[in-house]
Amino acid sequence: MSYKAGIIGAGGIAGMGILGMHDEEKIGREKIRASHAGGYDAAEGVELVSIADVDDEKLRRFGEAWGIPLDRRYVGHEAMLAAEDLDVISVCTPSFLHHRHVIDAVRSQSSPSVVWCEKPLASEVTNANEMIEACEETDTELVVNHSFRFTDKLRRLRELVHEENLLGEVHSVSAQFRMELLRNSTHLLDTLVYLLDARARTIGGYVNGENEAVDSLGADQSVDDAGGGGFVVMDDGTFATIDCTVPRESSSMTLNFIGSEGKLYMNNDDGEWRYWSLEDGEHVERSLPGIEGSWTWEDDYANSFTNAAEHVVDLVDGGTENHSTGVEATRSLEIIVGIYLSHYTGGQVEIPLERPLQDVSVTSW
Repeated sequence: MSYKAGIIGAGGIAGMGILGMHDEEKIGREKIRASHAGGYDAAEGVELVSIADVDDEKLRRFGEAWGIPLDRRYVGHEAMLAAEDLDVISVCTPSFLHHRHVIDAVRSQSSPSVVWCEKPLASEVTNANEMIEACEETDTELVVNHSFRFTDKLRRLRELVHEENLLGEVHSVSAQFRMELLRNSTHLLDTLVYLLDARARTIGGYVNGENEAVDSLGADQSVDDAGGGGFVVMDDGTFATIDCTVPRESSSMTLNFIGSEGKLYMNNDDGEWRYWSLEDGEHVERSLPGIEGSWTWEDDYANSFTNAAEHVVDLVDGGTENHSTGVEATRSLEIIVGIYLSHYTGGQVEIPLERPLQDVSVTSW
């Protein structure tokens, strides 16, 4: 049996390709592996059958690239949700539209078993909570595409750090990635909360106001999303410093953990892992048990879409536990919103956010 999937939003991450990540001549003309459509294409047990977008030209290019028949290319998501009986729906629209599209999908007659939503989950915490509640009420699994959660290496590393106590009590983490906070650095922050299995408690933040995406995308309007950073005290006591101000050309996703039993350095651009065990007062470099090969954006990020699509199939089958829930995705969103609130108020922010602070929206792409 093959499950049927549809996608809302015919842009880059859906399957068209993204400028800066893919060759310009391939965008919208070739099948891009690192995408939702690419994941469905590679995974067994699921078939992409329909696409919806408000842009006719995007629909045409996407449909031709991925072989979607004309009668299953829908102008507007409402038309697809009314006409199609889908097991899985991907939401690949800009982040400020995720709230509407996820809720419309789960409450539609299409009645999907799983919604696979792009990161970040939403533009504000209130919207994220409403999306989670709607999925719970309709018995729909909400899977958020924080890509590194779908790689064997990071899943094994989480076991080592959180379950096997590789580092002991984690005292401090320094983390760095490129701007912008919502569009890009949600990857970094989700990796942080995923490996620690912790939630932010106190945040102090800074926003630099710089946004490279506006220029690279040729945008005709400005957005709030920008580079920034600060400090985060997690609910397990870990103190984390965050720097997401680095330009794309100079960027490197790095995390450096210091714990009572050892320390760990990760660099995604260089593919470097380094682990030292604290033995008799000295740090001794060791290999990471059960992890082989480099941690690279090219391999791990690209392959994660196939892994995520296979995970979606397993969820429809009912044979696994969700690896990337909406509740977990809200943890990184809280940090991002907290950084903005701290910057503009000049004070520290406590998590969980109280209303009306949950309603603060950060516009992005």
